[in-house]
Amino acid sequence: MHQKSKTSGPTVKVSGEAARVAVGDETKWVSSEVMNSGTALLEAALTRENMVKAWKRVKANKGSAGVDGMTIQDAVEYLKSHWVKVKASLLDGTYRPAPVRLVMIPKSDGTERQLGIPTVLDRVIQQALLQVLQPQIDPTFSEHSYGFRPKRSAH
Repeated sequence: MHQKSKTSGPTVKVSGEAARVAVGDETKWVSSEVMNSGTALLEAALTRENMVKAWKRVKANKGSAGVDGMTIQDAVEYLKSHWVKVKASLLDGTYRPAPVRLVMIPKSDGTERQLGIPTVLDRVIQQALLQVLQPQIDPTFSEHSYGFRPKRSAH
């Protein structure tokens, strides 16, 4: 069994409140506090304020129903009576997203492409998680990374 010498690997630069690991342009430093706080991040995502914001975003997108057939309007009533149970299952790790409904979308060349449509509930949960994670993780991406990022375009 060989041990690595203390000088191999990335160099550590100390500035600010915590040490940072220099790893080049492709990734940047993420605090260990963020990396080790999965429960805190989930709890932040499930706050009432964040969930209301996520709900408004999903509702504004006017998506179709998933495999459960529940529309956005149906989801309002469902969440009123089941949110406490859904939130508890998210926090205790037993929540499982529903399968995605597959829809074939015609393309201009006559072929089709697959489109997966999650349930409304799963979309709200995904949006809530995105709203908490994106501001913390996006700054760690390379400045040259443009795909699927806010206020950026691959074009």
